[in-house]
Amino acid sequence: MHCALALWALGADTEIIQAGYEWNCEHFLPRFSSPEKITVKNFNQHLGNDDAYVDFFTEIVRKVGVTSALEDYVFSEKANFISGNEDDEQPEMLNRMMDGIAHSMIEIGHGLEFNVPGLVAEGLAWTAVHFSSSSAVIPISFWTDANQMSFTTRILESTVPASKNNVHALTILARILKDARFDAIPAADNYHAVYSNITDKYGDAIIQYAQMWTFDQNDPQEAERKVEELVYANTVMYAVGGWSKDHEFNNDFFFVHFVTSAIFLYQFIEILKPASQEVFLRSYLAICLTWWIGRGRPGFDIAGFFKEVPTNPGLVAPFQAPHKDALPAADSPKASNPNPWFPLIQEALVCPDEHLAKTLRALTHFSELYGTRTAGQEDLKTTELPDAELIDGTLFIRAAVVTNERMRKKDVDVSLTRYWDRKGFYATSLNSEDQRGYVPNE
Repeated sequence: MHCALALWALGADTEIIQAGYEWNCEHFLPRFSSPEKITVKNFNQHLGNDDAYVDFFTEIVRKVGVTSALEDYVFSEKANFISGNEDDEQPEMLNRMMDGIAHSMIEIGHGLEFNVPGLVAEGLAWTAVHFSSSSAVIPISFWTDANQMSFTTRILESTVPASKNNVHALTILARILKDARFDAIPAADNYHAVYSNITDKYGDAIIQYAQMWTFDQNDPQEAERKVEELVYANTVMYAVGGWSKDHEFNNDFFFVHFVTSAIFLYQFIEILKPASQEVFLRSYLAICLTWWIGRGRPGFDIAGFFKEVPTNPGLVAPFQAPHKDALPAADSPKASNPNPWFPLIQEALVCPDEHLAKTLRALTHFSELYGTRTAGQEDLKTTELPDAELIDGTLFIRAAVVTNERMRKKDVDVSLTRYWDRKGFYATSLNSEDQRGYVPNE
């Protein structure tokens, strides 16, 4: 369903949407049988086990609506930590929603964006049967702090001014890049072990960085600003982190989920109360940081990226100008490709790998929101990330260009899922930013 919705949103016709849906159906598994009827009383007994919860959440969403279902069953403290249950496994539903690079969150996000309550119910069911893999980086203190802030805000909002000391998500990345604890992260024998290796060893440190990231519940515009920070940080991690002047773009399969999941942050913050917004966004940041560190924590040649990566794919694969008087001039790249997104989207519409369409859809949306931003604006200039003042709204079209360029390589075989790289960013020495971020193909 993700593929069909992404293709539809990008403008595909019925034939392409149907073909994409059928191609993806080949990879679907049949629905599992529930071990018993799930009720409120036995809800916690089958968490993480098979596909037990579809009927339950279908009824819950039908009865109370998507907002109450999410608040009650994912974002409330009781849906995650039960007092007096310390010796037993906690439900940790938000943790489960973030498992598998936030796949359940993406499913729910599709339901919210396209107003399909059934997808929200299905995403909640996915959440319930996913593993609680992020216990070490999504602690109960996220709820304690957010709820305390909410309580304090209600009492003191008329007398306490909002904090001006914002800590930007790019500043968090900059601080982690300087933290020697994360140097020389070893490659995991199995990429499934990447995440658990990092949470086991560095969970406390990642929590520390996630809690450094500020969130002011006093400010009604804060959630939107913080989502924008995450969009920039995630796109930088994926696109700038994967790019090198001297080597082929490393379009990391794990990092691209930072982009494809971030488009749904808007849908969640629209319906969540401020305390839940804070818990959600902080937890999301924590899991993205964990994957980034676990894949080798690549650095960012921001200056090189904005100098070398074109903003118009016509410069890469020019087309003939329509006529001699074409605007702005017949020999201008814009005469053959006036909208740089069109050829990129055309490629994504017919690529059988759904992740490309989802990536292009997210990047086009980010460009619609932030594409007119100019370099040197105060919020980015004042972060601690070197050269962040060079970042502007063309980040997203440049990210799309390098993504699609990688698809055109002759060694790419989408049927073998080789389009997305899985080699990571590991190196024997991390003494320079040039070495961090690239491992040659063996």
